[in-house]
Amino acid sequence: MMPIGLYHLGSREKAGPFLVFGAVAMLACAGTPSAPPPADLIVHHARGYSLAWADPSLEGVPAAEAPYDVASGWRHDASAVAVRDGRIVYVGSDSGALAFRGERTRVIDAGGATLLPGFTDAHTHVAELGQSLDRVNLTGIATEAEAVERIVERAKTTPKGEWILGFGWDEGAWANRYPDQRLLTERVPDHPVVMRGLHGFAAWANALALAKAGITRDTKAPTGGEIRRDARGEPTGLVLNRAVPLLDDAVPPPAPAQRDTQLLRALHVMADAGYTGVHEAGVPSDVLASLQRLDAADSLPLRVYVMLSGRDSSLVREWIARGPYRSPTGMLVVRAVKAYYDGALGSRGAQLLADYSDQPGHRGVSGAGYGFNRQVVADAMAAGFQVGIHAIGDAGNRATLDFIDSVTAAAPKARGLRHRVEHAQLVAPSDIPRFAAGGIIASMEPPHAVEDKGWAETRVGSERIRGAYAWRTLRRSGARLVFSSDLPGSGWSIAYGLHSAITRQDTLGTPAEGWYPDQRMTPEEAVLGYTAWAAYAGFDEDEAGVLAVGRRADFTALSVDPFRLKTPAELLENRVEFTVSRGRVTFQRVR
Repeated sequence: MMPIGLYHLGSREKAGPFLVFGAVAMLACAGTPSAPPPADLIVHHARGYSLAWADPSLEGVPAAEAPYDVASGWRHDASAVAVRDGRIVYVGSDSGALAFRGERTRVIDAGGATLLPGFTDAHTHVAELGQSLDRVNLTGIATEAEAVERIVERAKTTPKGEWILGFGWDEGAWANRYPDQRLLTERVPDHPVVMRGLHGFAAWANALALAKAGITRDTKAPTGGEIRRDARGEPTGLVLNRAVPLLDDAVPPPAPAQRDTQLLRALHVMADAGYTGVHEAGVPSDVLASLQRLDAADSLPLRVYVMLSGRDSSLVREWIARGPYRSPTGMLVVRAVKAYYDGALGSRGAQLLADYSDQPGHRGVSGAGYGFNRQVVADAMAAGFQVGIHAIGDAGNRATLDFIDSVTAAAPKARGLRHRVEHAQLVAPSDIPRFAAGGIIASMEPPHAVEDKGWAETRVGSERIRGAYAWRTLRRSGARLVFSSDLPGSGWSIAYGLHSAITRQDTLGTPAEGWYPDQRMTPEEAVLGYTAWAAYAGFDEDEAGVLAVGRRADFTALSVDPFRLKTPAELLENRVEFTVSRGRVTFQRVR
């Protein structure tokens, strides 16, 4: 008899996995079983967690059928997988998987690494990541002088007159000491320079860039934006919120070939980081065209779930006429629209129900004042598109929930589409139950909590902050969550994301107990936020999110087991050992 294998079938939506015990494969031939057709890829000697069991309780207690007990903790439920034609054909023991070995089978010895369903980053800006890889990196810079010095170094190797772009200075941390263009213009007068803030809600330019953008003392700021001015009324070089596009639009766009190269490079960066999928938020026409070219060439290393830019009304109208789309490869999906309802908390653009604690009389900007086109977004929903609406402040979140409720009440086709609130960063207590009631997903970024903790409470005070970054409170209310990085504004290492979710500490381990530790996630919930829950948010739960026979062969191997940590700090030492997407090895660490 052939070795006995364990097959995991079915969906996480069911009470538990449907387990079938039987021969790995049995083809009758004179009453004697023959070997199964060979696999393309076998991974063995792993510590695998299939995730093919029910979700934990709302308090994070593992399901009864999960491979867990209080006395000994978690145990892996598989050590090997076999793959054929991009699909998983076996999950179980080493001997069971190796029975699928043929002459051309690629075999990977995982060396005891932890094998998990492939990770999905559910809110990315990969196109910006591709561009930022060519820009001057200002992440972590503490002062204006340091930032300018990096631009000076780039100018030494850049022909005069060419644009220099920087990225990553923290507009939230710098909000009380925003720079101006004087030092930048003095040190770099012959190149137009634009430096985007970490989260894209501020930009800083020199005099030449202001001139090329046509920003003068007579330029009016767009609704929802601000052009900072000096005492004489002259632009200082700093723009905020909806005024950022005034500078962005002056920068020459990349040529199609350059855009393809940038995107492909960034997608491979994500594959190297262990991801098998991204939800690309706010995709404009040229980026979509590039993704379509890469998909047609079968060059996408991971699944891209497109959220069209709600600010590009002509693009959205075009897709409303076409309807949701899944490419023949299955690697490119267009069935969502990303829109902005308000700004960011750090730059005081998020819309609040009451004044900012550190700026009396100010409550941020939102709605039509922030470029939210109600009719376009409502029409997309009515045409069967999921929407993901950026909402940060408690007023912005309330208005977003009101809007979604109003559209789903009026348009039957808009119901049940797993609409999302992107970030859901600060939510009034009375609005938290509305997520579960409306079937609305809270799409959140664990790194944001640990990155914003130094100033967020200053913005909203000690009472409102308890409704901010409130993962456990939302889960406890029955809301569905999904996790992401919002890259390139935050780090996209999966270890960093998991560590942030589990500890609510920064990478230095502070604060000791975590920032508002009652909101922490368990390791299982943190992993689910980037796997099975992300699959659900992208209508991919029948294809991905668990290791199971018949599913798409997307999985990731980590050097650190997030389910069995001596201390959560171990996660920060994690290495991605290999990434497999659609049965293809997209990354393997050289040992």
